[in-house]
Amino acid sequence: MTQNSFNPLSNIPTVTKNLIIINVLLWIASFVMQKLDMNGLFGLHYPASAEFSMYQLVTYMFMHGPIYHLFFNMYAVYMFGRVIENVWGPKRFLAYYMTTGIGAGLINILVIYVRAKMFEASMTPDAIEMVYTEGGAILREGKNYMDSTLGGLNMMIHSTTIGASGAVFGILLAFGVLFPNVKMYIIPFPFPIKSKYLVIGYGLIELFAGIANFSFDNVAHFAHLGGMLFGIIMVLYWVKKDRANGKYFY
Repeated sequence: MTQNSFNPLSNIPTVTKNLIIINVLLWIASFVMQKLDMNGLFGLHYPASAEFSMYQLVTYMFMHGPIYHLFFNMYAVYMFGRVIENVWGPKRFLAYYMTTGIGAGLINILVIYVRAKMFEASMTPDAIEMVYTEGGAILREGKNYMDSTLGGLNMMIHSTTIGASGAVFGILLAFGVLFPNVKMYIIPFPFPIKSKYLVIGYGLIELFAGIANFSFDNVAHFAHLGGMLFGIIMVLYWVKKDRANGKYFY
């Protein structure tokens, strides 16, 4: 007599399952090998930083901070990603996930550039050069400039962006387009909300939060919006293409 063991990942489609596994394994590795500073190595740095590398536009979305950061992102991938992958198939879903994640990183860099130029407008060339050349080392020592302008610019250009949230917001956008009238319960609201309104609501919250904290915020609100922006571009393109080919997923 044989007994089948329960496998909680057995009903999750391939790409969604592997994305969750990779993210979890890398989080464990970063926790175990703290001396290596994997978040610093694979997280996304501003291009003007000496620590920036092109590969970080891909790797940053697989790195996470505290356990709750990983949990909520992977829970969203599980809840919405598996549904979208079952509709689109693994190749399209993976292309979508990676593109929205990279797009989110690019938008985040663009916003940092605009923020940095606003700070630099009130600084001398020598002060700007000092921040760019010495600021990273100061932050790694757990310190920063006492001057708010110097310190703010330093945080912008030498901080590291990590997390799958940009791609997650892209997934949420896709779910809202594919299943606009699906009703969902969201804490703390005691009533169901249609997914299309949920997507719009999240987008507006991120937009307002990003504007309100435009000088500096340790949450990459505009990266989240970047994931949604690249997501809507891809979804609209695929909608047009699929309908032209007689496919009606939407």
